[in-house]
Amino acid sequence: MKTIVTPELVMKYGQEGYLTLHEPVFSPEKFARARQYCDGKFAEANKGGGEKPAIIDCPHWGDPRIFEWIIADEMLDLVEPLIGPDIGVFACHLLQKPPGVGKRVPWHEDSAYWKGALTPMVVASITLALEPSLPANGGLRVIPGTHRHGYSDYAEVARPDTEVFPIEIKKAQVDDAKAVDIDLQPNEASIHHGKIIHGSNPNTGSMRRAVLTVRYFPTTVKFTPANHPHFAAAKFNIYLARGRDRAGNTYADPTKSYVGGEPVHTA
Repeated sequence: MKTIVTPELVMKYGQEGYLTLHEPVFSPEKFARARQYCDGKFAEANKGGGEKPAIIDCPHWGDPRIFEWIIADEMLDLVEPLIGPDIGVFACHLLQKPPGVGKRVPWHEDSAYWKGALTPMVVASITLALEPSLPANGGLRVIPGTHRHGYSDYAEVARPDTEVFPIEIKKAQVDDAKAVDIDLQPNEASIHHGKIIHGSNPNTGSMRRAVLTVRYFPTTVKFTPANHPHFAAAKFNIYLARGRDRAGNTYADPTKSYVGGEPVHTA
């Protein structure tokens, strides 16, 4: 394993719940392929015109080509020092905020949406910047140290038409003054804990923000989709990325395309 995540950064992640890594993740050629692939998926999702999609959820289920990047050693070597050598992929997403219209992502914890399905709640999410991700175009923001709790109270947002999610953590439980903006250039990455409070402002600038986010978990975590109505209904697929399973999980095949939860062989 070759990694830029030093013991000092592992300690920082444990204390603050996030890391910002200002070194290229992939070679220029491999990153160019990733960006071309992701742009193609966004274009495909928007082929009918109208509002551009803010998220493409779990594209790896239907298109195994993306595993070139999400289970690449370059990505796994970033999370192994944080969660150990036995690594699973829980989910991945393509996210974008078009210039001028990209909506705000309210303060939230990913753990609030996954509660019951993952035991214990240990997930490290890598966000790979496909384009500059800055405060000016609605980049990621975190509240350091809040991963030690992970289950705040939520209330409905005042203007759901301007927000990505209809609920957010109650204002009394979020100290905005402690928020940290995560600035990334293309091919750089951040990592955040599944319990940390995070969100992002709307994109009021002239530059699109686009990222690939992958959720990794140690295979000592037990995935029980029956404990969560969304995951049970979606026939949610997880994948073994490195090492071996240690919790009795069932993994999907990364060489196959899954439609409606069933594998479809691809060329």
